[in-house]
Amino acid sequence: MNITKSFVIALLLLCCLYNASAQNSDVIVDDEGIMRWKDSNIEVHGFGVNYTVPFAHAYRSAQKMGIDPKKAIDQDVYHFSRLGFDLYRIHIWDSQISDSTGNLLKNQHLDTFDYLISKLKEKGIRYVLTPIAYWGDGWPEPDSDTPGFSSKYGKDGCLTDPNCFEAQQNYLYQFVNHTNPYTGLAYKEDPGVIAFEVSNEPHHREAADEVTDFVSAMVSAIRKTGTEKPIFYNASHAVHLAETYFKGGIQGGTFQWYPTGLGYQQEIPGNVLPNVNDYNIPFEEAFTQNKGAKLVYEFDAADVGRSYVYPAMARSFRTAGIQIGTHFAYDPTYLAYANTEYNTHYMNLVYTPKKALSLMITGKAFHELPLYEAYGTYPDNTQFGNISVNYEKDLALYRSDEEFIYTNDTELAPSNPKKLQRIAGYGNSSIVQYDGTGAYFLDKIDKGVWRLEVMPDALWVSNPFGRNGLDKTVGAIQWNTREMTLNLSDLGSNFTPTAINEGNTFSPAVTGTSFSIRPGTYIVSKAGKKQKWTPEDTFGYNQLKDFYAPESRLQKPYLIHEMAEEITEGKSITLEAKFISPQAPKNIQAIVFDGYRPKYLNMKASEAFTYKAEVPTEMIKMGYLTYYLLVEMADGSFRTYPANKEGKPFDWDFSERKPYEIKVVPNEYPIHLFNALDDTETLARPWRTGFKVIPTEQEKTAEYQIRLEKLFVEDPENKNATPIYDYTFKHYVLDEINGRKEDLTEKKKLIIHARSLSEKTEIIQVAIVLSDGSSFGSTIRLTPEQLEYEIALDDLKAVKTVTMPRPYPSFLPYYFEHANTATFNIEEIEALQISIGPGIPEDELKTPHAVGIRSIRLE
Repeated sequence: MNITKSFVIALLLLCCLYNASAQNSDVIVDDEGIMRWKDSNIEVHGFGVNYTVPFAHAYRSAQKMGIDPKKAIDQDVYHFSRLGFDLYRIHIWDSQISDSTGNLLKNQHLDTFDYLISKLKEKGIRYVLTPIAYWGDGWPEPDSDTPGFSSKYGKDGCLTDPNCFEAQQNYLYQFVNHTNPYTGLAYKEDPGVIAFEVSNEPHHREAADEVTDFVSAMVSAIRKTGTEKPIFYNASHAVHLAETYFKGGIQGGTFQWYPTGLGYQQEIPGNVLPNVNDYNIPFEEAFTQNKGAKLVYEFDAADVGRSYVYPAMARSFRTAGIQIGTHFAYDPTYLAYANTEYNTHYMNLVYTPKKALSLMITGKAFHELPLYEAYGTYPDNTQFGNISVNYEKDLALYRSDEEFIYTNDTELAPSNPKKLQRIAGYGNSSIVQYDGTGAYFLDKIDKGVWRLEVMPDALWVSNPFGRNGLDKTVGAIQWNTREMTLNLSDLGSNFTPTAINEGNTFSPAVTGTSFSIRPGTYIVSKAGKKQKWTPEDTFGYNQLKDFYAPESRLQKPYLIHEMAEEITEGKSITLEAKFISPQAPKNIQAIVFDGYRPKYLNMKASEAFTYKAEVPTEMIKMGYLTYYLLVEMADGSFRTYPANKEGKPFDWDFSERKPYEIKVVPNEYPIHLFNALDDTETLARPWRTGFKVIPTEQEKTAEYQIRLEKLFVEDPENKNATPIYDYTFKHYVLDEINGRKEDLTEKKKLIIHARSLSEKTEIIQVAIVLSDGSSFGSTIRLTPEQLEYEIALDDLKAVKTVTMPRPYPSFLPYYFEHANTATFNIEEIEALQISIGPGIPEDELKTPHAVGIRSIRLE
């Protein structure tokens, strides 16, 4: 490197030397159940992602799209490195790389996987390998005809059919012995392999001695290769067998965490930090007695599009003694526009920049937080080490003397601005102001010299968690010229940004500390600083000039507008829309009706892609607020919404004239929180049979019928669990109250329209869940008659909060045991919690229960 070495570069080189040394060191598990580098005895740290390009849907999609999987791997692994990942894990599709007797097939899937491993190694990223997935190759498509033993026997057969045991042993032996042609190393000897996990999520139902024999046989097949690497087995499935797994010869267990469940099909609203308060392992004793190590192979706050939660999950993992972890799953960039691979998950640096930066901070947690350190109970555990999380601001923040990483606008300043060496962010802070919607990175490479990397703008244009396909765009990106301001004393003013990535000819003009910028990589030098660098200079595991972002696929306009369901008469309202198109619009107007007269309100651009217009208070009258959004395109044409059609709404031949419509009501009107007809599909609820929605004798009303044969159902994954006789479901009410927040304090009672569906009185608990996770409720006795029941808000008492949606794995706490002593505040309402169990006499807890609920409202 030609540049004069600064302290940070010396430190970076030392880190690289350490990592290089670690790459040549195997891992051991010590007498305390801690993974350590064999050569140095230092505790193993690591964090990264699952990523599937060599297999299944990701590989097939690359072929369909004309994408070279290896080139895609190069690009994505660069982003892994940029985000600081140093760990990778995947459940390998054995069905695609084996035959029915377990022989390893050296085909395109194995070759691409070998290539991926070699690129990870180049970036200093180590890996945990799970050779057996037990999956077909289809999801989310139908399975194809694959040759492997998993395809022949299925997961159940693989775990119970002796004819398949030998095939699995044969396969494990051959896979671990396999020499990667790109590295020249067999996996059994590759120092990049931290550990082997035998298989992905086995769900054993057999007797304990049979499970021990099975695990022992698989471990023996791996040990037969001569490898001494730690062998792990899944510990979060069939957890009552944890001791059994250790008897099979493993050195540790693997865990997962989906604290918001899986498959909600849309954004989960509200605060999910109570869901990640702790990761309690009720079978910890099995690990203590057997000196077993712990790693997390998969985790995600599924169906959550916000960025604040991941570091809090890492905090809870570290408190539980889990050393390393990988998020599930990173979308290949070529698929991220559609999020087809796992629609309940969505993660990519380009398309989900705030979430990706949150993972960058999560990596810091895995590397810096001490094992088994406790940080208290929410809301008192939002600050841990150098990290803080904030639900209200959707912000995860990392602040040390040298680094400053943030996932959203923040008013907090760096801990020591003069010592800063690295900045990564989204939005605005005291040191960087940026009006784009992509991530940016600043790295100090010398005194008065910084490397700046800017990603394209990103905008979600459709629900990414719903039903997706390659022909549906859920995320759009656009390469725009945006404004940036850098307030770094090391740079001063009138500095010089120089584009260095290939093909980038943009030359930013600087005024003071502000300048225009386009996506790419730049060297920003203090005024008068002599150039001592070249674009090819080493930058960590990369070069200074490195950059990757895909070209925009945007071919049509998208308008995203979420209207309130109901607003209060005489209160102001701001209409907001996000709009993105291949060409910037000339103008956007809201055509709001005052009676039959339309009023044209110009919507002003407030931030990237965002336009707002305030509707005059005098137009907010009882009835319905109706309006169109009219976009004047760059070519002079017009487009009207909600029809999403070319033309103006009053053109003679514009046929789809249904406008947006918001109910406007007096403040004394009830606030409707739940309606069975409209809201049942969005309930957060454990799945049971026998539930249905039926029409009633009244028009446009329905009843949600809940029939339970048992309140407690044994969990086959946790047979030793203490029975909890409770069935709870949750309804988020943020949409219902969004336009009526100022009316909440005037409401005095809950009205529940419900009945017992049996011949006996049924008891249910109705509770209001607040934003801090605390719940206040009361029980009511339902008779078979269709009645309305009142609960005075002043009579609500603190009750247990059920962790909803139910987390997976199922051994995690049923209740959120918060330490909040605050009193009930209706202004903090986020959800309704309906429980069948509290208040029911003990002799009736094991009997069937059935209730029907029509509606719940505040009056």
